[in-house]
Amino acid sequence: MTKPKILIVDDEKPTRDVMARALSDRYACLTAADAEQALDAIRANPDLALMISDIRMPGMDGVSLLKKAKECAPKLACILLTAYGSVDLAVKAMKEGADDFLTKPITDLNQLELRISNAIKTHSLEQEVKELKSQLNPKYGLEAFTGNSPAMQEVYKLIRLAARSNANVLIEGPSGTGKELVARALHDLSSRAKGPFVAVECAALSPTLLESELFGHEKGAFTDARERKIGRFEAANGGTLFLDEIAEIDLATQVKLLRVLETRTFQRVGGSEDVKTDIRIVAATNRNLVAEVAAGRFREDLYYRLNVIDIHMPALRERPGDIPMLVTRFLKEFSKENGGLVTGIEPAAMKLLENYAWPGNVRQLRNVVEKMVVLSEGGLLTPADVPAEIRQPRVPQPPAALLLAENAAPPILPAPQPVAEIPAPECSLADREKEQILATIEACHGNKSKAAQQLGISRRTLHRRLHDWGMT
Repeated sequence: MTKPKILIVDDEKPTRDVMARALSDRYACLTAADAEQALDAIRANPDLALMISDIRMPGMDGVSLLKKAKECAPKLACILLTAYGSVDLAVKAMKEGADDFLTKPITDLNQLELRISNAIKTHSLEQEVKELKSQLNPKYGLEAFTGNSPAMQEVYKLIRLAARSNANVLIEGPSGTGKELVARALHDLSSRAKGPFVAVECAALSPTLLESELFGHEKGAFTDARERKIGRFEAANGGTLFLDEIAEIDLATQVKLLRVLETRTFQRVGGSEDVKTDIRIVAATNRNLVAEVAAGRFREDLYYRLNVIDIHMPALRERPGDIPMLVTRFLKEFSKENGGLVTGIEPAAMKLLENYAWPGNVRQLRNVVEKMVVLSEGGLLTPADVPAEIRQPRVPQPPAALLLAENAAPPILPAPQPVAEIPAPECSLADREKEQILATIEACHGNKSKAAQQLGISRRTLHRRLHDWGMT
């Protein structure tokens, strides 16, 4: 039977050698004197089962090495050693993914073997459970996300940390970035995972309907209330309530929502009984709530109640390096759904997708990849498979008011004076986004509903962008 392979990292050679000899009967031991040697060994040995590393080392310390090691080998179990029995260090190490934490000097080698064996078994079981959960319910947890950019790494970190508490969370970011995925991941990774996850699209309901939807109503509360209705707050009891587009809630409903957050009780519409609720609130918005508060459209006290933990979802243009990974994931998904005829994408076609501004963010990219797969004849996707509006985005014409009348004589201007040549400024991503939106509207002959659908954004978001540009 092949021995599990482990890596011992310590800047003191006697410590490395003693541990390697003591463990050699049960494990194939590799050693490294510093973090760089350790990372080289991890890359060269993908079958490594566990790494034991000292925390205090010259150069990169053990906690930093742990983070790098997890990037290279996410399934690697890790134990950290230190001569300083610090609780703070232990907590930090566990947060970064350590499976155990031991204090030096290690005098009981049998105990060390037991801790190593337990760490490998426990870590292996956790990986199996994670993979099974991903297969059974791939929409939940961090498995639903794609991207290794620094911006997304920060999102993953905040999700993991926030999931450990019951604190309210506010998710901010443009439409199409995956805010509901964040909410579902927070629920799935939390102690409330066995409870219900209930989502409410606040923008889709009028104030009257929203109040009834959130809090429920008693029989006879209004004309059509023929029986008692349980609201979303009751339906989500013991779990998570996700309030999408929270900025669209009217001020009167905001007051009632604030009361629920403060007292953990509410009354159904038309009722007088206080109903207790045990829920976690996760809210999301594509607006700047600080600006909404300043404008008097959103209550400041409610904002602070919701914004205990803030997670910002970056626009796709802020993480272009993740586009190839997203495209690959969507290709696999849609190719499987459509008979597996599409096997990949040519580099030139991928480059076109990388260079596009994606005003509709990940949702728009997903729609475009699905369209490419469905309309392809199979094999590798080529630049010709990329939709024309992505392949050759049209630059909108300037407003007619700025153009000379067709028959008007050009004005007489003074002779230009020689000036130093100034290079033209590069077009910013925001400018490119604006161009794509306006070009799509023009291609749809001014039909904003159709343009929003093609862009992968809501009509409300499209109108808001146009309003921001002074074009409504």
